[in-house]
Amino acid sequence: MKWSEIDAEPCSVARAASVIGDRWTLLILRDCFLRVRRFEAFQARIGLTRPLLAARLRKLVEAGVLMKVVYQSRPTRYEYRLTERGLALHPVIMALVHWGDEHMAGDAGRPILHRHTACGHLFDPVSVCSVCAEPLRPEAVRVEPGPGARNDAGAP
Repeated sequence: MKWSEIDAEPCSVARAASVIGDRWTLLILRDCFLRVRRFEAFQARIGLTRPLLAARLRKLVEAGVLMKVVYQSRPTRYEYRLTERGLALHPVIMALVHWGDEHMAGDAGRPILHRHTACGHLFDPVSVCSVCAEPLRPEAVRVEPGPGARNDAGAP
């Protein structure tokens, strides 16, 4: 499989990776969820070169994850805001945060805590079944072909 053709694979992970599957894009998305919106702020926080940051932001806009919104007209300047498609990535980012907190935080502990505004408690994100709300563990999940699966021997 070629990286340039990964978005055509009949695999949801491959298709998602074609949009968000590099380290810089994930850090841009992290910052979007931390309410960073302007090019200069992304650049200051992440440290990317202007051309590389511009390319990653352009790709996210083209994929419908971010939208450009004018915040200044002379000269024209834009900020980048998450679309509904982008907001739907929140559970993905939270899962990565949780994994990093559990396995990479080190002795100093978690760098950021998350508080649920509805109940006021600090929380850990968990995956639950959308039907019964039971927490999901890998050993309790079985996969089966869906309507978009390949019928050949290369089925995902």
